Amino acid sequence: MTDLSNLTSSPDLAALEAWLEETGTLDIAEELARLDPAEKAIPFRLLPRDRALAVFEALDPVHQHEVLEGLRDERFRQLVEDMDPDDRARLVGELPAKVATRVLAGLSDEERAMTAALLGYPEESAGRVMSPEYVNLRENMTVADALAKVRRAGATAETIYTLPVTDDQRRLRGIVSLRQLVLSPPGTLVRDLMETDVHHVHVDDDREVAARLMQEADILALPVLDSEERLVGVITVDDAMEVIEAEETEDLALHGATQPLGRPYLAVSVLGLARSRAVWLLILIVAAALTVNVLQYFEDTLEDVVTLALFIPLLIDTGGNSGSQASTVIIRAMAVGELRFRDLPRVLWREARVGVLMGLMLAAVMFVPVTFFFDREIAMIVSLTLVTICTWATFAGSMLPMLAKRVGIDPAVVSAPLITTLVDATGLIIYFLIAGAVLDL
Repeated sequence: MTDLSNLTSSPDLAALEAWLEETGTLDIAEELARLDPAEKAIPFRLLPRDRALAVFEALDPVHQHEVLEGLRDERFRQLVEDMDPDDRARLVGELPAKVATRVLAGLSDEERAMTAALLGYPEESAGRVMSPEYVNLRENMTVADALAKVRRAGATAETIYTLPVTDDQRRLRGIVSLRQLVLSPPGTLVRDLMETDVHHVHVDDDREVAARLMQEADILALPVLDSEERLVGVITVDDAMEVIEAEETEDLALHGATQPLGRPYLAVSVLGLARSRAVWLLILIVAAALTVNVLQYFEDTLEDVVTLALFIPLLIDTGGNSGSQASTVIIRAMAVGELRFRDLPRVLWREARVGVLMGLMLAAVMFVPVTFFFDREIAMIVSLTLVTICTWATFAGSMLPMLAKRVGIDPAVVSAPLITTLVDATGLIIYFLIAGAVLDL
């Protein structure tokens, strides 16, 4: 693919226009994101209005802001006006205050009101990501009347493939698909086609819960109700996918012991990247101090049997890896709704057995070579420690994320590096206690 940066810096606008015409929307958005902020508006101005909107909505908010900074007020205003309300609210929510005020001031009264309403909901809520532009039907409509309304109002709705059915107070009565309407006789009543057992969420529900519900139920649009059970919007499948991606990105960052960046990697400064990692490194250094204290406490044991020091890296790494494996599996299972806190006893019993089996397998592998190169007592110490550490590490790695979730902490915060560091210290205690018992120290 031709480098957009070279085309942008070239005086040959015809070549740039030809590239934009031949290139897909997502590819244009990806290349725009790689340009310097000052260059982004140059190719963007050459795009037709509808194409420009599609490219703009495919960009992350930080890159959208950079594009807007390079546009004249009228093009700026029109671009933001044409955005879907939920996408616009996401953009405004991440803009600097002065720019956000400028964006809202340039909107029509209707679009400003919808955007302000969405911004009034909590940042991580379902209400923040829903679209207030939908087509709702009535139970007593015929299929012909329903399709006529879809034709009238569907152009401004974010989706028409799933249509909520409401009463006169906008209370949700059911849901019907466009497919059902198109394939049914014109005189059929909507009430005879609609499903009444409808998945829905409320505006204050967590957005990830809503997105996961859509994923599990395999639905294209999810009705969102207010506190009085009135329909106020729908969450579409594309927005749900964005939410899941954002939440999994955040969990991945926390599980890797870094702060979530909140923006694309190339849009973050070197200082920002360092800051996102330094905080967790400081926390882990403090936690690692436990290991130093344990070694200091058992210093006399190490002086008596220096050979024990040779196996410390092997044992603590094995314990840390075991805990990391368990926590990763449990956090993923909780994220997709496979586990609840009430499952904790079952999880602990399962993971304890898994730890014992892993420890026995590793112990069996290590016993013979350690006996051959050292002696039988050292081999026994290492083997018993492997079984005990693996059991404890998997137990802790499965328990801590579930307890964190119970007390309202993101389970991903109980990250693999943190569990590894904690298991290192406790694993050393286990090792030296077993050594003391076997060697009678």
